[in-house]
Amino acid sequence: MTATTTRSGADVTADTLSADARARAARVRLMIFDVDGILTDGGLLYGADGEQLKRFNALDGHGIKQLQQSGVATAIISARQSAIVSRRAGDLGIAHVQQGVHDKYAAFIKLLEQLQLSAADCGFIGDDVIDLPILSQTGFAVSVPNGHRDVRSRVHYVTQASGGHGAAREICDLIMQVQNTYDATLATYLRSNQTGETQA
Repeated sequence: MTATTTRSGADVTADTLSADARARAARVRLMIFDVDGILTDGGLLYGADGEQLKRFNALDGHGIKQLQQSGVATAIISARQSAIVSRRAGDLGIAHVQQGVHDKYAAFIKLLEQLQLSAADCGFIGDDVIDLPILSQTGFAVSVPNGHRDVRSRVHYVTQASGGHGAAREICDLIMQVQNTYDATLATYLRSNQTGETQA
């Protein structure tokens, strides 16, 4: 698939997925996210005292919450250790967070054992070659257009939105659409009066 950034992730529908990717997304019971380059744009900001700062996307965060509400569990596996990520995961209700992990595949296997899932039941979105051991085994492998070329060429789907700019929201929406839970999660935010007009 050729990656493009001409469309927002919010504009993408499940029709974007190939038949194989749709089948894989339909099976996902656990979606795992890398952090740098996926939940952020990959930039690392350092303050004067050496503290590391990260910029997250609010749309991504709400998509992750909706995905959880739909019945799909979420997790983070990251090579870096950051208190900021722990805080963000806590805000989003992501219960399974493994940081400072240099052998991501070992962390993946540990998570599968803990949750009693198979690799085919999981999705993973990553952007660099350190993610390939998981991406090559997981049921639904996803990357981003700003990911490394050797990663993009080996996944089932490349998002339209870039990492840190809606990629996570895009994949959450797509999974829910394929699993026919999107409309139900959206309905919780819609209120109609008796004439059928939507209230703001």
